[in-house]
Amino acid sequence: MTKARKLSKRQLAVLEDLFSGELSEQAILDKHKLSRELYNEWLVDVAFVEHFDRRIASAYRQSAALIARYAPVAAAKLVQLTESDKEETARKACLDIISRCSIPDTRYSSGIEHRASRIEESLSEKTASRLLAALAEQSSSKTA
Repeated sequence: MTKARKLSKRQLAVLEDLFSGELSEQAILDKHKLSRELYNEWLVDVAFVEHFDRRIASAYRQSAALIARYAPVAAAKLVQLTESDKEETARKACLDIISRCSIPDTRYSSGIEHRASRIEESLSEKTASRLLAALAEQSSSKTA
């Protein structure tokens, strides 16, 4: 495996600013006194692009971890909203729950049946009734 060329301090500083989200691309180029032509050359430089791509992948991994960390809280809140006195709020919460549960994620397929049975056990009769009513409403609106 060949060793990747190290980026210059200037290239690293530009990448850092690009990912900080505080400045526009043009403002970053101006800040670093970088011409558009040189920046375009960097964008076809293998080492720069690989580093850029690694930063993008890292940002997506961080986002996925954050979403995963708060998914149980969001799910619990949706279930609470199914009990709302406002029918439209309850209906939308039911539809959100149904749509999330109806799309299996193959990355986490082991234990799907176990999770489904736990969901069924945790639903009150009233919540289950609302979920079924929302599903029936959604189904009837598709056929109409």
